[in-house]
Amino acid sequence: MTQDRTEMSEDDDDNSQSPPLDLRSAAIADHCSSSSSSTPNKSRNCMALNSQTFPDHVLENVLENVLQFLDSRCDRNAASLVCKSWWRVEALTRSEVFIGNCYALSPTRLTQRFKRVKSLLLKGKPRFADFNLMPPDWGANFAPWVSTMAKAYPWLEKVDLKRMFVTDDDLALLADSFPGFKELILVCCEGFGTSGIAIVANKCRKLKVLDLIESEVTDDEVDWISCFPEGVTSLESLAFDCVEAPINFEALEGLVGRSPFLKKLRLNRLVSLEELHRLLLGAPQLTSLGTGSFSHDNAPQSEQEPDYAAAFRACKSVVCLSGFRDLMPEYLPSILPVCSNLTSLNFSYANISPDMFKPIIHNCHRLQVFWALDSICDEGLQAVAATCKELRELRIFPFDPREESEGPVSELGLQAISEGCRNLESILYFCQRMTNAAVIAMSENCPELTVFRLCIMGRHRPDHVTGKPMDEGFGAIVKNCKKLTRLAISGLLTDQAFRYMGEHGKLIRTLSVAFAGDSDMALRHVLEGCPRLQKLEIRDSPFGDVALRCGMHRYYNMRFVWMSACPLSKGCCKDVARAMPNLVVEVIGSDDDDDNRDYVETLYMYRSLDGPRNDVPKFVTIL
Repeated sequence: MTQDRTEMSEDDDDNSQSPPLDLRSAAIADHCSSSSSSTPNKSRNCMALNSQTFPDHVLENVLENVLQFLDSRCDRNAASLVCKSWWRVEALTRSEVFIGNCYALSPTRLTQRFKRVKSLLLKGKPRFADFNLMPPDWGANFAPWVSTMAKAYPWLEKVDLKRMFVTDDDLALLADSFPGFKELILVCCEGFGTSGIAIVANKCRKLKVLDLIESEVTDDEVDWISCFPEGVTSLESLAFDCVEAPINFEALEGLVGRSPFLKKLRLNRLVSLEELHRLLLGAPQLTSLGTGSFSHDNAPQSEQEPDYAAAFRACKSVVCLSGFRDLMPEYLPSILPVCSNLTSLNFSYANISPDMFKPIIHNCHRLQVFWALDSICDEGLQAVAATCKELRELRIFPFDPREESEGPVSELGLQAISEGCRNLESILYFCQRMTNAAVIAMSENCPELTVFRLCIMGRHRPDHVTGKPMDEGFGAIVKNCKKLTRLAISGLLTDQAFRYMGEHGKLIRTLSVAFAGDSDMALRHVLEGCPRLQKLEIRDSPFGDVALRCGMHRYYNMRFVWMSACPLSKGCCKDVARAMPNLVVEVIGSDDDDDNRDYVETLYMYRSLDGPRNDVPKFVTIL
């Protein structure tokens, strides 16, 4: 958002593909032009008009130049609320727009308010859709957005979508409508296939970023890699690790070779270790690498196996490393030459034992972001704690997500991390057993935490040493971590834990609750005590009608509320909908649900400037 006016149109060939100039100046020019055609006293009319508007016009021009240096969305939102003049200028200077819920407003409202948008970040389904808690055809369609923007923003350069339904036709319209398009990022999206990606690759000649991340991409048997234009490309980032379809490796090798600016490359599991070796030799400039499969292919082996360590050694700029699908342990030491430079390491697709892991992590002293499966065990986490003193983010995922499984990480690993990585800011930790003492230790040793997500798999599990609820552990987190903005809770929790959250969680914006609480009073503590709360996700908890009603003073200020498998009645939900007309109240069931049933399976509430959506499926009722 810091571009000046010349930079806003640097990639455009004519004025028709450039964002509009100062709208107020354009209005003055149009008025003078029309006045000159109706009266001979041209200069007098223009002079009179300027004498009336000049002070405000100068103020808005100055303000426009100042606001162009304002990057933070929160700061821009605050500036737009100062007065009508600031609201108008802020809209004129905003080139990047973030919309956290695609149904919070219509595409038409977006284009009417913001005239110079070059970048859109749009989110669709709520996060619980990742856990199969939402029917697949619920909505979040990209079609109305791309069709509206095609007319309003021909200079659009970037689209970043998360949990949206995107079709091949949407991608074709995007490729045809924005000649200067540069960045497409699709995270957890569905509905499209390799045909749509091929159209983007072929028609977006200035493409810099094509990132497909955890999306469902249909295999249309299209050689999309070969669709990139011949000659030198502008590609800086190419990620397709989620594409479960074979690729034309020769075409990929050629594309990488003629992309001198390529810094990020994330491969799918169908790219073998031998092929990775060839790619690395042709792209030593990479800084972020996703290895794809980390095993050799089934083709006949040459007499001498490639020197994989030498290929990694040549990539001296690599600081982010991920992939390692279908890992063969004997090849893992080949990454040792780059370990000392790594700031991010992702083993979340690799089933690695502690013995395999420790020789690697002992060389990663600069690591700031680390993701892994719990197969590294507490022993592996202790090695992380001993080596990675600058760690900022840790995510530990379950190799076996079943509730009854015996998890290999516990309170021992968590406590080791808290003692060794005291600059930690964000943690996601799946485990089967935990203690209050370990969580309290983390709250005391890592006071800079802003994100704490502890997922104790299995319902209502207490402190496995004392047998007590986990109230005091989570209470310590909200008391001692003053910067906490996101919290996910689990295990055996009583209303006391929620009382702690209401008393101390003044900065919490996102709260995720599963199988927790005793009564409606628990949710009341949160809704009355957490003034910054924006996103509330609840499943399988005893919060009913009384709890829902106690938050009616808050819902207009929140992005959404999700409650599934909670004892809610349809009558109460209707009361909330009647009392709050600008709140969309969706009851989500299944196609065969009885309309007369009073029980609500899933409630999804969100604020909207344009009322209920018009693409409601049969299993959704808007009250």
